[in-house]
Amino acid sequence: MSSQDKTIAFIGIGVMGYSMAVNLRSKLDSSYTLLICDVSSALIQKFQSQMSGKGPVEVISNGHEAVSRANTVITMLPTAGAVEKVYLDPSTGIIAGAVEASKGSNPQKKLIMECGTIETATILKVAQATKDAAGQLGPGAQLDFVDAPVSGGPMGAEAGTLTFMVGATAKEPFEHAKEYLQHMGKKDSIFHCGDVGAGTAFKVINNYLSAITSLAASEALNIGAKMGLDLKLLTDVINVSGGQCWVTSQSNPVPGIHANAPASRGYEGGFRIELCKHVLEMGSSLAEMVGAKTVLDKPTLGAFEDAMNDERYKGKDARVVYKWLNDQER
Repeated sequence: MSSQDKTIAFIGIGVMGYSMAVNLRSKLDSSYTLLICDVSSALIQKFQSQMSGKGPVEVISNGHEAVSRANTVITMLPTAGAVEKVYLDPSTGIIAGAVEASKGSNPQKKLIMECGTIETATILKVAQATKDAAGQLGPGAQLDFVDAPVSGGPMGAEAGTLTFMVGATAKEPFEHAKEYLQHMGKKDSIFHCGDVGAGTAFKVINNYLSAITSLAASEALNIGAKMGLDLKLLTDVINVSGGQCWVTSQSNPVPGIHANAPASRGYEGGFRIELCKHVLEMGSSLAEMVGAKTVLDKPTLGAFEDAMNDERYKGKDARVVYKWLNDQER
């Protein structure tokens, strides 16, 4: 096995990416080298310190360098603009780097994958650029792009229990991706959803439902609060009844119900309400693109908008909509 086969690059160690990279480095044996890249030098220093003794960690400057040195490049980027910069920049981008690297004396099969929740149009743009680059690769070289967005939030990233929804053109790149994704998630929760872009569509649809249930669960529990009911008991009953959902069972919006949930930490450290609103908007856009009628997205977006415009709830975990509701009088 070549040194590039045993070198993995990870770009984007933010809220989700940091814990994912920690699990990846911790679970790979020490014969593997992990390359890391992020705009925050403080996070890079923190990662290097935390991973000391876990195996080689080296810092790189951009996607071009990443794909030149590694046969597997994983990115966890926050926006469509960041994805286009990291993948498509003609000087520092991953695809340009892969084309250049393929002209060497030892052509490689390389896999590049984006794990963030990014607009479908951007994912398809990168997929097309990868396809176009195939004709420029040196003899024997191969470049595969997959989208592999995650579900499970910061808690799942830290615990290594994420679900991955993978879009890949064929079984081979999916299996290659799964080899590394299983270190960051549950092996039986890595799904091949279809062609490139399907993973993102699955994730956007899941987020659409999750965002709406965050508000629905908060409304239900707030009714119970206003009635003076035992909210822990109410939650227990809901979770063995028809109203059970991920919000009530895993990240309850009521402080104290789940000790490790953001609600029990002042709604800090979770999925920010601004991001939740954004991914719900992505779901609405997808629905419009495919001609699917929706009803609940508009009022839910309105509720998120009202809550995030109040300084008391701005920047908090999305389940803060429970507190926003509870603090109001009819």
